[in-house]
Amino acid sequence: MDWLTTVDHKKIGILYLIAGGLFFLVGGLEAILIRIQLMQPKMDFVTAQTFNELITMHGTTMIFLAVMPIIFALMNAIIPLQIGARDVAFPFLNALGFWTFFFGGLLLNLSWIVGGAPDAGWTSYMPLASNTYSNTHGVDFYSLGLQIAGIGTLLGGINFLVTIINMRAPGMTFMRMPMFTWAVFITSALILFAFPAITVGLVLLTFDRLFGANFFEIANGGNAVLWEHIFWIFGHPEVYILILPAFGIISEVISTFSRKRLFGYSSMVFATILIGFLGFMVWAHHMFTAGLGPVANALFSIATMLIAVPTGIKIFNWLFTLWGGQLTFNTSSLFAIGFIPTFVMGGVTGVMLASAPADFQYHDSYFVVAHFHYVIVGGLVFGLFSGLFYWWPKMFGRVLNEKLGQLTFWTFFIGFHMTFFIQHFLGLMGMPRRVFTYLPNQGFDTMNLISTIGAFLMGVGTIAFLINIAVTNAKPKNAPNDPWVDGRTLEWTIPSPAPEYNFKQTPLVRGLDAYWKEKMAGNKEVPAAEPVGSIHMPSPSIIPFMMSVGLFIAGFGFMFAKDEFASSFVGMLFNNYIVAILGLVITFGGMFLRSVFDDHGWHIEPEELEDKGVKA
Repeated sequence: MDWLTTVDHKKIGILYLIAGGLFFLVGGLEAILIRIQLMQPKMDFVTAQTFNELITMHGTTMIFLAVMPIIFALMNAIIPLQIGARDVAFPFLNALGFWTFFFGGLLLNLSWIVGGAPDAGWTSYMPLASNTYSNTHGVDFYSLGLQIAGIGTLLGGINFLVTIINMRAPGMTFMRMPMFTWAVFITSALILFAFPAITVGLVLLTFDRLFGANFFEIANGGNAVLWEHIFWIFGHPEVYILILPAFGIISEVISTFSRKRLFGYSSMVFATILIGFLGFMVWAHHMFTAGLGPVANALFSIATMLIAVPTGIKIFNWLFTLWGGQLTFNTSSLFAIGFIPTFVMGGVTGVMLASAPADFQYHDSYFVVAHFHYVIVGGLVFGLFSGLFYWWPKMFGRVLNEKLGQLTFWTFFIGFHMTFFIQHFLGLMGMPRRVFTYLPNQGFDTMNLISTIGAFLMGVGTIAFLINIAVTNAKPKNAPNDPWVDGRTLEWTIPSPAPEYNFKQTPLVRGLDAYWKEKMAGNKEVPAAEPVGSIHMPSPSIIPFMMSVGLFIAGFGFMFAKDEFASSFVGMLFNNYIVAILGLVITFGGMFLRSVFDDHGWHIEPEELEDKGVKA
């Protein structure tokens, strides 16, 4: 019950981590099945239909339900600690965000069991996603599941924007914020502007499919290219929503394990802002072959190439931070160092794809698959592994096993490059994306086999990580405040794992890298900005969970409203929208209860603070 009702940002971070981890395993399993099918020419491991469902669900699960929540896990666990805050701005909203995400993801994945998984690709292009070509409920699961999950992401973005603007400790000006906090701040702003676009698109798609509207139905005067615009106006900023937090993690890790302050801090901040800004200007580079004309293609080409400039600034600053630093090689820093060349390779192929004439050749080939996996896996997932190894002791009070960590790094790193490096050449030789099989003797056979072996190696790395978690979990919680000894930011000043109230006294920040600055001045801890007093805490609540269950039920209700059922009673419930209305009543009932009953929270008194055993 404690976990169902919690509004504590650290527990919500752990919930995000568990849910994201589960979806990551599901997405990984889907990837392995895809690679087995492509291991040899003319394989019939899965049918063409199942293959389409697998590639659709793999992309959708990984991007929306696996890496996003793991990013949110780190945001929740670390941001309030980094800025010296006792909680996020809206704890209730934070819980609601998690549960809507979770039930949206659950709804989407139930499609495997009920009524067929979505099969129109993770971009769900029309007219493939229309009732004409996709006549199961798969795409309905996609549109409703992602709408519910998207509510959670949007709430999270708003919450962290307000938290970072309003709740920084005294003395922490914007230009003293840690780089990870900056990255999350820009990411939250991107979420605020990008997610409404996909929400609108999914609503229109739902209306097309469930209520016979004609937004994208070409036969009835709709426009299929409109969906591409709506999707990519969200889809390109989404790439930066994913990668910017990873940039922030890499900045923290490299600076800590080089024992140096981050080189060019202010230029890093402006590069991050610029990447966020330009991220909205480039969406049509996904549509160079859609026939938008030379002017549009040229403009979007140039805008795309421009993004390489702030990204290049970041790469050089990381290299200069490493240069001459006292390097510590552990799993976290290895993932961070491995991230740099890997991400550069992804970036270089991105600039190649940004050239519209060249893109006509690369488009929809395996070259594109290789490119975005280099950016998303080689960039984002390496960054997330680095961050998890780095902040694990702060979240769980235990340091992960180093030997198993190194095993994870080397198997995952080598497996990754084996899988995707070779796909560039497959693409250049003409292997198209999204094909479920290919003919022998086209030069694809050996490369596909190597790619599949690499995918299995990545699987081994992931299993090693899971074993590491299990082994570490059996040990006592004995991590010190600052297990790396060289911690630079405020989260390393408090016990691991952090107590319920985070900071006994709000810290006073006297410069960039607040904790490091005090260490250099010979102080054991950061000075306090206030005397010890009673601390206000938000009350737990079951309402976020109930509201999300309501949306989940409503999603099912709308989806099956037109179906025939064997039982007339069940048919009556669905066909008259009774199930859908019931779900909405639960959700709006939760909103009503939240509005009517004032909840003033509770207080931890100073004498309880001394008694660490009770609360911590």
